[in-house]
Amino acid sequence: MYQSDLISKTRKQIAQNEESLNAQILIKAGFIEQVMAGVYAYLPLGLKVIQNIETIVREELNKVKAQELLLPALHPKLYWEKTGRWDSLDVLYKFTSHYTSTELALGSTHEEIITPIAKNFIQSYQDLPLAVYQIQTKFRDEKRAKSGILRGREFIMKDLYSFHISESDLDEYYELVTKAYHNIYKRLGISDITLKTYASGGTFSKYSHEFQTISDIGEDTIFVCEKCNIAINEEIITEQNHCPECGNTSLIQKQAVEVGNIFKLQTKYSEAFDLNFMNEKGENELVIMGCYGIGISRLMGVLVEVLAQNESKMIWPNEVAPFNIHLIALNTDSPEVLQKAEELYKNLHLQGHSVLFDNRNERPGIKFAEADLIGIPKRIIISTKTLAQNGVEIDGEIVSFEDI
Repeated sequence: MYQSDLISKTRKQIAQNEESLNAQILIKAGFIEQVMAGVYAYLPLGLKVIQNIETIVREELNKVKAQELLLPALHPKLYWEKTGRWDSLDVLYKFTSHYTSTELALGSTHEEIITPIAKNFIQSYQDLPLAVYQIQTKFRDEKRAKSGILRGREFIMKDLYSFHISESDLDEYYELVTKAYHNIYKRLGISDITLKTYASGGTFSKYSHEFQTISDIGEDTIFVCEKCNIAINEEIITEQNHCPECGNTSLIQKQAVEVGNIFKLQTKYSEAFDLNFMNEKGENELVIMGCYGIGISRLMGVLVEVLAQNESKMIWPNEVAPFNIHLIALNTDSPEVLQKAEELYKNLHLQGHSVLFDNRNERPGIKFAEADLIGIPKRIIISTKTLAQNGVEIDGEIVSFEDI
């Protein structure tokens, strides 16, 4: 893409109404635009980052035999009444149709939708296990939207639901998803600061698990066991002041941001919707369920918070960056520079690279400052100076055209 064609432009100043670093940088760099508190538009550069995160998540979930689908955002009251959450979930957006008087909700989560749908496809033990996921916009009426895209009223989330014949089958899949999550965070470049964290299982089981990325801006307090490289959250630490895996009591307190969670739902939703399967003896049993969430848009914000060097410089991980290469042409008043830059741009595309080509007639200082903001990790510079040496500049060194 030609940078001159981008609809968004970088800004010289940070957004004064934004307190969080992620929103300040993303707005300043032209990735997102705030529409209202807790609601953001994703501009072309921002959408490319979101789509790249989604691709990583899809590839890792497909490896654990999860099938992608897309569930509706509009939910009937009936399903939420069956689980008792119509009145108990305080973040649920509710409204009434002007024409049918039907009471509806905007989906904040999808257990109430996927469970009755699964009834149509699960009859026998031979239909299990089954795992399905979606990547979709969620809506939550947060009392106070804050921290930029880390906690919004509208956000993009991946939710996965699994269905099983037994506890042991659920346990086995739970571990597969745990490994898939570790792979996702590794590809995002944050695996060294993202820890599997023990949390309360509530009414479902003894524990659930969160995945927490260590960051000073985090709202959550976790306690890290450096022996096991896992953590426990603040709620659990009040009950047991030791590591659940090795018993270590020398735990280090840190602040963190939750970037994923996994729960063993057991039969809570199966009971509500009478979701059964026929076992090998011909007897009916309740299906056992698990759910697994990852905040896609939140991850984008977390990457900025932990990887940005300052409010004017971001470096995206290779797999996440909006483009593979930022090609920057200097001295654009030179026909030779522009011709050679165009040739290089086309050749890079033929090699399979995605390229943002800064072909604008701007001063070098402006181009470099904006390149720092946009944060594409690989930068190729072409100018009269590099042409004199029959090449381009990459990481401060001249590389010949033949070697690109």
